[in-house]
Amino acid sequence: MLRLIFLAALAGLSRASDVLEFTDDDFESRIGDHELLLVEFFAPWCGHCKRLAPEYEAAATRLKGTVSLAKVDCTANSNACSKYGVSGYPTLKIFRDGEESGPYDGPRTADGIVSFLKKQAGPASVELKTEGDFEKFMADQDASVIGFFADDKSSEQTEFLKAASALRDDYRFAHTNAEALLSSHGGEGVVLFRPPRLTNKFEDGSVKFNEDKFTSNKIKRFIQDNIFGICPHLTDDNKDQLKGKDLLVAYYDVDYDKNPKGSNYWRNRVMKVAKGFLDQGKKLNFAVANKNQFSHNLSDFGMDGVSGELPLVAIRTAKGDKYVMSEEFSRDGKALERFLQDYFDGKLKRYLKSEPVPETNDGPVKVRDSWIGCLTMSTLFPLTVRKGKYGFKKKPNLLFKKIPFNFPLGSMNPNKYKL
Repeated sequence: MLRLIFLAALAGLSRASDVLEFTDDDFESRIGDHELLLVEFFAPWCGHCKRLAPEYEAAATRLKGTVSLAKVDCTANSNACSKYGVSGYPTLKIFRDGEESGPYDGPRTADGIVSFLKKQAGPASVELKTEGDFEKFMADQDASVIGFFADDKSSEQTEFLKAASALRDDYRFAHTNAEALLSSHGGEGVVLFRPPRLTNKFEDGSVKFNEDKFTSNKIKRFIQDNIFGICPHLTDDNKDQLKGKDLLVAYYDVDYDKNPKGSNYWRNRVMKVAKGFLDQGKKLNFAVANKNQFSHNLSDFGMDGVSGELPLVAIRTAKGDKYVMSEEFSRDGKALERFLQDYFDGKLKRYLKSEPVPETNDGPVKVRDSWIGCLTMSTLFPLTVRKGKYGFKKKPNLLFKKIPFNFPLGSMNPNKYKL
């Protein structure tokens, strides 16, 4: 029995949390101990908070000693939560040297949190002094932007550092004044190095800023225009940067950790076809994505039940129009070529997701919303169908209130919204 108790105690110790817990009594005194701190304001009953918890814990463990993560239970510590304007759960905020820096709007996965906070820790741009520093910085799986300057007091370096500070949330920056590095990497200038794992024969692995005048705005535009290249790897970390664009995505078993060769096999076929259309001046963005990680996207396109190794291809425009490639992806790229030609010629029909046609129309009507699920309208008022149009048996007495799309459902008190 004692042995079992001892083992249980050891197990408890092994599960000790790396997430700091703050209260009303110590919040203000403890946040000042951290140069950079991410704080989650949560409620124990919140569904979104429960889903975030294991990701947040894993991120805290991976970042231990680099960046601290903390949490505040708002049901027990209302003063701290009220002071920082918490109105929904979970709310995540960034603090620097004890002062609120702003909201955390990045990914809510361990990988996403770690990637984001690593970019936030330390200076916006890392100084490289040796070739060893350069190689270590370039070994990261993400793209890198490096400024090469002979004079550390130059206006060019000042503007570069401004751009780095503005874009530090999304990209990695470094700079150097070392003569040896300038000599071995083409002299002064700003160079964008694309991720080594995405190296291909259809585009250069690096792009140099070639404007005559260095301004932070021009540098930012250069980075945003070139960072992804022809066909980036779409992930949770960069999906927001590609949102709002006309975007074709090929979904398959993309895995650059375990199978980089196989991941690039299909990507290269997409790039070959894409480059042909881009060289003609056609406007469209391209990407590849892991079909399991983005299964919700495949569901939106009605492809969630499709299996096999071949890529599944779909386009979502900035306006929200969806187009699905119904022909099977071919290794020679001809099927994708035909799909794109029809898209640019305006011959494709938009994809509209619909439930199967019911055998009868006697059942209750359901209203489906992307965030709240299904409400059975028969619980609100009786509804009949007459000659294809809706008619009420009696006049409904209803009040509808618009709720923002990004409203945190997990923060709602369900009892307030009973029908």
